[in-house]
Amino acid sequence: MNYPNLDDLNVFIHVARRSSFVGAANELGMSAAYVSKRVKLLEQNMSVVLLHRSTRQVSITEDGERVYEWAKGILESVQQMGDEVAALHGEPSGLLRVVSSQGFGRRFVAPALSELAALYPKLDIRLDIQDRLVDLIEEGVDLDIRVGNEIAPHLRARHLASNWRVLCASPAYLKDHGVPLSIGELANHDCLVIKERDRPFGIWHLNGPQGAETVKVTGSLSTNHGEIARQWCLDGRGVLLRSLWDVRTDLAEGRLVQMLPEYRQDADIWAVHTSPLMSSAKVRVTVEFLRDYLALHPSQANR
Repeated sequence: MNYPNLDDLNVFIHVARRSSFVGAANELGMSAAYVSKRVKLLEQNMSVVLLHRSTRQVSITEDGERVYEWAKGILESVQQMGDEVAALHGEPSGLLRVVSSQGFGRRFVAPALSELAALYPKLDIRLDIQDRLVDLIEEGVDLDIRVGNEIAPHLRARHLASNWRVLCASPAYLKDHGVPLSIGELANHDCLVIKERDRPFGIWHLNGPQGAETVKVTGSLSTNHGEIARQWCLDGRGVLLRSLWDVRTDLAEGRLVQMLPEYRQDADIWAVHTSPLMSSAKVRVTVEFLRDYLALHPSQANR
């Protein structure tokens, strides 16, 4: 058996994760034919069958499972070696995979990473916009820039900025339907429900004068996209619970009105990662940069 090529191991990991040559090819920026060829060469070098192939799907073999686990550890060790050497010289480099939600990721994380790339040209930054919780270890993600305070105990997190969600509606909606005077009255209003990442669908958890309260809400419009829900709110279609960073300007300019201001939902902004920051120069530099970026921009969540 010949020693496997590290690039081929990386290609195989992507195929195994996606159970698809096409999915792996799209992620790697390669053709599906080239991805298939690299996996075939890896199988020939190792004298094993790693994947079962059919016209409809790709599944991993028992040998493939074993190689997959070893390959992840090998590539992580190689990456950590590079990070530690780079840290000694003070210049982060290599692939940095970041994920974030659609709204916050597009509006704030993307421009911040653009500035970071200009400062550190040896960084290869990949931003994935995902409105689902990703498995950082399984999917090889370095950082999840997350809005919300629900973080699994096995993950590490660095606080980037304070943020909270507020209740709001358009003046036209409030004129037609009245202003709710208590949290319980929200059940009688059209509410714009968002299914976004780990947030419970149709259940609003709020902190108020009496502590934590929960209200179940319904409405004729729901979506998994916060910007769509915000536009519906501006159109007068219902009550919205939305991060202050997203509706601050609308509130200031009168397009939306905050209701029940004594109630809010804490939803700070976090950089979630798996390894200690000191072990990775690229992750540490990115986290520090994002924290400073959010603090310096007046339109950001913590202002």
